[in-house]
Amino acid sequence: MAQIIGGIGASHSPTIAFAKDTHKANDPAWQPIFEGFQEVKTWVAAQQIDVLFMIFNDHITSFFFDHYSAFALGVDDQYSPADEGGGARDYPAIKGHLELSRHIANALVADEFDMSFFQNKPLDHGLFSPLSMIIADEPSWQGSVIPLQVGVLQAPIPSAKRCYKLGKSLRKAIESYPENLRVAIVATGGLSHQVHGERCGFNNTTWDDEFLELLEHAPEQLTQLRLADYIERGGMEGAEVIMWLIMRGALSDTIQRTHRTTYLPSMTNIATVIFQELAAPADTAEVAAYQMHINHELAGLDQLQGTYPFTLERSHTAYRLNNFLHRLTIPAHRACFLAKPETLFAEFELSVEERELIRERNWIGLIRYGVIFFMLEKMAAVLGLSNPQIYASMRGEDLATFLKTRNVPLQYSVAGKAQAQQLDQT
Repeated sequence: MAQIIGGIGASHSPTIAFAKDTHKANDPAWQPIFEGFQEVKTWVAAQQIDVLFMIFNDHITSFFFDHYSAFALGVDDQYSPADEGGGARDYPAIKGHLELSRHIANALVADEFDMSFFQNKPLDHGLFSPLSMIIADEPSWQGSVIPLQVGVLQAPIPSAKRCYKLGKSLRKAIESYPENLRVAIVATGGLSHQVHGERCGFNNTTWDDEFLELLEHAPEQLTQLRLADYIERGGMEGAEVIMWLIMRGALSDTIQRTHRTTYLPSMTNIATVIFQELAAPADTAEVAAYQMHINHELAGLDQLQGTYPFTLERSHTAYRLNNFLHRLTIPAHRACFLAKPETLFAEFELSVEERELIRERNWIGLIRYGVIFFMLEKMAAVLGLSNPQIYASMRGEDLATFLKTRNVPLQYSVAGKAQAQQLDQT
């Protein structure tokens, strides 16, 4: 089974990335930052960590307010640095752990956390600023990451208690994963700081020290504080330290702090902390029961013929093709699809199999490949076909035969008014 080796707390200020990228390790003003992170880097290497579960918040780079989630879990096979306005950092993409991330996703939803999931998104300094300091330079570190983006910048925001509870479920999820992996939970952000308004520049190192003490010895006390309490004591943006309670919730009550440092050079009190896990491995009977709990909702569905649940696995496998078909909602894309499909296929680097599925209008083949039905009806609308024509094809029937199985032999599609009227006249 997978094992949680310990927890790491690390600030994610852009100060950190700037210091690394401009080679400030020997500058006295910057040296304490490097010294703190070197302890973490050494620990990760010594503990032979396979997976870093990274808890961070995006700074309105890849996650905008058109869809802003409380908890968004990465379920991709790699993650690249994002361009935050001045060009992306010259830092390699980091490998993601697909199987463990999917397992965690299913576990957290089974525990009634309403998660969002993302892939094909670059990530900003919230993740890469600390990550680039705590893993060995490529290609010497062979591990992978799983990112959890927490929406702490637009109220309403998850409470400290909710974050702590999510950490408890995260522990069960990781410990029930069947592969032997050594996992560390990394909480990023903080400590005290505020970067907007007349209170900009606020710090409170006394509160920072109190927070770190409570986090180690009495984390449940921290769950009793309101977000307003965190803001008052640590600054508006400093309230992101509630994310550290996810990390602490994923650890047992028996931990040993092996490292702790803070340094306030400018706007943010930068911290690094290591908690070594001391608890015994999870009980095998409890793990088996939890695995059944995770799989309960869809257990046995694989025996239902002709049904293809759209899982995270299928979503990842067919992401490129689903993305291609989803873009048919863009007028220029669908115009090119109708006029010059082969050019568009090449532009989106569709595989030979994917191109053939589209050329042949192989509706059931597309479903089996991993395309969700709602992409098919978009493609059909562009081609002037009705939804029942897709249904008939998937069942291996002609349209007339299929319509006889319906109470009313209707034809319809999701096309706009003009195309709908044309379809209605056929």
